[in-house]
Amino acid sequence: MAVPARHRGSGLCDDIPVGGTWEVVVPGAESRTFTAVTAITAQAAITAQAAITPADSRMPGGAIARFTGVVDPEWTVVGKPNGGYLLAMIARAAVSVAGPGQVIAASATYLHAPDPGKVVITAQVLRAGWSATQVRATLTQDDVACVEVLCTVATLNPDAAPYWSGTVPAMGAASFEQCRRLESRTPDGGRVAIMDQVEVRLDPDTSAWASGQPSGRGELRGWLALPGGEDFTPVSLLYAVDAFPPATFDIAFSGWVPTLSMSAYVRALPAPGPVRVLHRAQLIDDGRVDEVCFVWDGTGRLVAHSTQLAAVRLP
Repeated sequence: MAVPARHRGSGLCDDIPVGGTWEVVVPGAESRTFTAVTAITAQAAITAQAAITPADSRMPGGAIARFTGVVDPEWTVVGKPNGGYLLAMIARAAVSVAGPGQVIAASATYLHAPDPGKVVITAQVLRAGWSATQVRATLTQDDVACVEVLCTVATLNPDAAPYWSGTVPAMGAASFEQCRRLESRTPDGGRVAIMDQVEVRLDPDTSAWASGQPSGRGELRGWLALPGGEDFTPVSLLYAVDAFPPATFDIAFSGWVPTLSMSAYVRALPAPGPVRVLHRAQLIDDGRVDEVCFVWDGTGRLVAHSTQLAAVRLP
């Protein structure tokens, strides 16, 4: 059933049943197509069919699984898909071939920004272990490689608790209600369609850049909520670490800031509800910026963080 664009679910949860095909290519053998439906969708976009039960879902060593998906135009930034959204799609495929668990670490290289429309994701298990499985996955469009990712898949213990914490920064103090929702337009008028799907709410202390008055600190704080109050999962946390605008906007507006490389870590299963986000620029040099992002759930637990290198053109 079609869903109005402004009310679509994130599709980043774990139980959206959709159709599609999953072709499994085994080196030295004929391709095989399975028939029992498994949902592994991001914004109802990536689909798979496989006659593999959850208890026995690992792909044989060396096998390459092929997924077809669709990049939704309503999850884009000035016409191009958000990097975290693409990473969440790829993570869904990685978990499917690795077996039970979650992507706890992902290292992504962004080669080419795909357009909205059909994409293909291939995923291959590099190593299957008792405590962790490593997967290589590639997203392509029209036979052009767009994103290359190495994923580590493992099981997050719901009863685990932090043992030690070093230099993790403090969370913001502003409540969800005290933060103002970011509009779906850039300062120069470009449409950020994805902001009509999610709620990015900025702490008033870090939102002056939106009215043309950047503070110069290069830091954004606030909250992130998925459509319809959908709870975050380990997959959607991989979107959360890239959901905020570039922290460079709090230094000077520069238009598109394309991610070149990003490493993301999911550290814990999140509590229900929206998450707090701190997005900070660390160094701008030679036309590139490195940024860090920290994500806490409503209980104050750090559940994900990332670092990325992006290109930037400043005045």
